[in-house]
Amino acid sequence: MWRHIASNALTFFVVALFLLAGVISFGSKQYSAAGPLTQAICLQVDRGSNMRRVTQNLANEGAISSASVMRIGADYSEKTNDLKAGSFLVPEGASMEDIVDIVTRGGQNTCGTEVVYRVGVTRTQIQVRELDPATNRFVEIAAFNPAEDAIPEIYTDVKEAADTRYRVAMAEGVTSWQVLDALRNLDLLEADVADVPAEGWLAPDSYDFQPGATVSSIIDRMTSAQERILADAWAARADDLPLASPQEALILASIVEKETGLAGERRQVASVFVNRLNQGMKLQTDPTVIYGITKGEGVLGRGLRRSELRRETPWNTYVIPSLPPTPIANPGRAAIEAALDPDGSPYIFFVADGTGGHAFATTLAEHNRNVAAWRVIEAERATNDGG
Repeated sequence: MWRHIASNALTFFVVALFLLAGVISFGSKQYSAAGPLTQAICLQVDRGSNMRRVTQNLANEGAISSASVMRIGADYSEKTNDLKAGSFLVPEGASMEDIVDIVTRGGQNTCGTEVVYRVGVTRTQIQVRELDPATNRFVEIAAFNPAEDAIPEIYTDVKEAADTRYRVAMAEGVTSWQVLDALRNLDLLEADVADVPAEGWLAPDSYDFQPGATVSSIIDRMTSAQERILADAWAARADDLPLASPQEALILASIVEKETGLAGERRQVASVFVNRLNQGMKLQTDPTVIYGITKGEGVLGRGLRRSELRRETPWNTYVIPSLPPTPIANPGRAAIEAALDPDGSPYIFFVADGTGGHAFATTLAEHNRNVAAWRVIEAERATNDGG
């Protein structure tokens, strides 16, 4: 009898093991399989929340097929205690495994509302944007110039929200004075920097920050990024460039940055200045003259006068026979790479061509024809504007 009972117990145990294995296999497949979401959602995880509450909310929203399976999967992968607070984008068809990874890996919020402080060449703008989970794109809900416009109510509201994301977006060609001025006037930052950072050594990019961060911490990140970009480009530079140091490369890159905003022209423009330096010619570029007048503190706001083109300043390349002593703005990666790997063109002249680009020339006669064509375009525009 005992043998019979033992046999039945063994059979039951084996069957139970098979059933358990089946359940585990089913649960594992369910955990890693594509989820039921047909449209992305923004998942809010409050501070002090837990995996049980999050999984139940997801189940209620139809984002997962089983709250218990997701909790078991999180436990098995030892991620339950890694849950982070914030707003997280859960994409269409995300598996439970994907969602666990999203809410436990940390980092910046991936959806919700963000405030972008855009530091541009001519103005600083504050932009409030909200992520549309259906398209995974940020939609602008407010934009204003803090120096000129009334502050919209939505801006005040989102600043009081715990999950709002903040970042500074610095444009190529902005001067260090403009960057510091914008950051010091940002009410969410601690203004702990008095001296203007070295010109050219701030990398144009987007930088996330938290309210209460110091201006110096953002400046340090900008500087470190530019140092890395310049070091990499210098190491990969073309042969026989008339540049003695990374600093000179940065100076040339800043001039290229200010002379053209067209990606396809940067290496051509750089080649003109490299050719001029190799031939001992003056660079004769207007942006350097403007920097000699403004020192990078704001925008000139008018055309250059003939007397200013003749006035001697350390940056006036119509007068000095070399590169100016410092960069004239903060160049982006593309301008730095163009300065250190220019086209192998024979050009030594260029002038605007009326399309947003430039007409290049190898001889003075050809250049004069291009200049004459540009003067006609300028006159036509002045007539049309006057009419």
